[in-house]
Amino acid sequence: MEKIRTFIAIELPQEVKTWLSSAQSKLRPAQHPYVKWVSADGIHLTLKFLGNIDRGKVSPIAEAMAEAAQDVFPFRLEVGGLGAFPSLGRPQVIWVAVGGEVEKLASLQRGIDHSMAALGFSAETRPFTPHLTLGRLRERASAEERRRMGEALLVAKGEEVVPFHVAEISLVRSTLTPKGAIYNRISSISLESGLPTSHF
Repeated sequence: MEKIRTFIAIELPQEVKTWLSSAQSKLRPAQHPYVKWVSADGIHLTLKFLGNIDRGKVSPIAEAMAEAAQDVFPFRLEVGGLGAFPSLGRPQVIWVAVGGEVEKLASLQRGIDHSMAALGFSAETRPFTPHLTLGRLRERASAEERRRMGEALLVAKGEEVVPFHVAEISLVRSTLTPKGAIYNRISSISLESGLPTSHF
């Protein structure tokens, strides 16, 4: 049976993607060649990475997603504020913070993790830290280049936040190509009706 690479995520509205693209542009004037930027159009708020699955597992996964979301109603999140893992002094991953009703987001993520564990997917061992990845520094980046990126992040940090409404979660297929990943929604679950919708 065909294998497909998948993850469960909250898809972002266009105004958030536009803000993310603008945030990347603020960090680009120095044009750091040692940073691999993520396409803003492809950024999601990932709740659970599933990896390669049999196509036949899509329906039970969608049903488990619906079960996990049945007691979660639409909520509000916001993006804003730049940072880096593991630290601004030694950045490796450049990210944007996610705020708003994060306790509802965390409850949803825990429910999804639990429901996926029942289907045989490994439970998460690290705490859930909601964020959106803007880019990653390449391994060859020097300590000085990392320091300069940390300084650029401090300068571009800003106080502006962009709110958005979360009304559904999606099962997304990721197809890797030489030009980057291509994302297609396979199924979605409405937080208002709790019903799955197939997009195959």
